[in-house]
Amino acid sequence: MELRRNRGTLVLAAICVLGGVTVLAVGGHRVLRTLVALGAVILGGVVLLGALRPFRFVIGPDGLDVRRPGLRGTYRWDQFDALALADGPSVQGRPGTPRLLGVPGAALPPEVRASARHSLDGRAAVELLDLAQVRQTPDEVADALARYAADRFTDARARTTARLVGVDFDFAESLRGYRTERIDELVRHAQAALAHGDAAARQAARAEIEQARTTGLPVALRGYALREVDVALDALCAALADPAATDRETAP
Repeated sequence: MELRRNRGTLVLAAICVLGGVTVLAVGGHRVLRTLVALGAVILGGVVLLGALRPFRFVIGPDGLDVRRPGLRGTYRWDQFDALALADGPSVQGRPGTPRLLGVPGAALPPEVRASARHSLDGRAAVELLDLAQVRQTPDEVADALARYAADRFTDARARTTARLVGVDFDFAESLRGYRTERIDELVRHAQAALAHGDAAARQAARAEIEQARTTGLPVALRGYALREVDVALDALCAALADPAATDRETAP
């Protein structure tokens, strides 16, 4: 599957450059107007240059063929310990554009350096692609990765996890709530076990949650809302205990 670059930013960038040039040509000598026009020209020019640089991203049976700014090469699936499609940084409380992350294996060339973290288990990862750059939908990309990368790939987008256990993990904060770091850790471990763990991994994640609740989850000022967290942890424990859940060995 060859991904096609999203050219939608070209129009906006061209408008910025054209508008800026027009203002500079007829706008007189006002300093503020001139600075704004120059900024528009520079910003549009940078976007245009980036959009016109060579781009190739192919997902195939043998691995990834990548030609994009900052990353060039052909990478076999066995050069990654794991791959994940994860949501980018949140925007106004909503997940950002999905990104494809790869956890480097021993065979990955050393010049390919980690710049991110696997969203489920926190391992160092390489950002292979921001899906805002391509025309294909995240679901289309996820289907191709699941077909070719098999158990190395995890669809870790928030909506996928939420659908799996029927609950939202975007917790509200309250003046007195559960300490965020501890809850994030428990949820991350449970998500990892559900996404690509076997029965033993799911049992261990469930036991971790139950032990933490038995000893008492830490409470702090400006923590996660108590009720929302309790509901989410109940749902996670139920999903982790479900014998019908798919058994999959953790990716090597």
